Order: sequence, then structure tokens, then C-alpha cells
Amino acid sequence: MPRIRPLVLATAAAAVLLAAGCGKPPDLREQGVPVPSPSVVVETTRPPLPQASATPSTAPTFSESYYVACLGNPSGDQVVATLRAKTRLLPKTGTVAVTTGPLCSGAWQYTIVQAPGKDALVVVTKGAPAALQIVTAGSDVCTITVRTQAPAGLLAAARCS
Repeated sequence: MPRIRPLVLATAAAAVLLAAGCGKPPDLREQGVPVPSPSVVVETTRPPLPQASATPSTAPTFSESYYVACLGNPSGDQVVATLRAKTRLLPKTGTVAVTTGPLCSGAWQYTIVQAPGKDALVVVTKGAPAALQIVTAGSDVCTITVRTQAPAGLLAAARCS
């Protein structure tokens, strides 16, 4: 019987240790006191999935080193609507064609629009698609503001270098 006694003691000690980590039953806990919960460590070989954010990103991220097609972020219609709302460079109604762009570099955009019977209008905007700001518009957009603040990709698109 001497062999059974250490086994019984080890089993009893393990049971006490396991029970000690559980804490009080839910109905005996004080209200408003946080009770720590065990954490789980998960190892995986795949990269974690991106977490959903409470506030969606307002502007897509583009490299500042070069320009790329904005792919609708913003769309040509958003650039035209911003021009119509904030300037008198385009007629308030009628068809306006977007002949180039929008091309994006960082948070800046480069677009060329054409209204019937008018010269082509080169437009530089910046910001989120839903809140575009017009930096400059005209036949030559390489202003001091554009040259000193715009990313390299936009300067290349506008041929300001």
C-alpha cells in the first residue's frame, strides 16, 4: 500500500491546483469586479486576417514615388463634380469628358477634363474621394504649391520636373 499513497496524494494535489485556478462561482462573485479569463495562444502558419475597423478608411493609400490609375478612388465624376461645385471653370450642366485619369500619387490626384468647345483643363486635387480639395486647375498646374508639396509621382504625371 505504500505505493498507492503517493499516487493518491499527487492526484489530490493536482485536483486542488486545478480547482484553485477557477475562482469563485459566478453567483458568488461581487458585482462590478472584473474576473480575469484565461487567454488562449493560437499559433498559425498563415498571416492573421485584417481586423474589421469601426471607422472605415476614408482614403486609399497610394505610393508617393510614382503615379497609378486611381481605379475609382476618386472617380472622374467626383473630380468633375468638385470642379463644378468649387469653381467656375466648367459649365454647371452638360457633358464633360475625363480624358486622362484620375491618376493618384499619395493623397494627390491628376486629371485632365474636356468640356465641349473649351480647351482641355488640367486639374490637381488632393484628399479623400468624398472630400476632394482643388489644389489648382488650368493649362499649367506646375505652381509653387504643386512643386513644393506634391509627391514625386504627381510631379511626374504633371511633367513638372
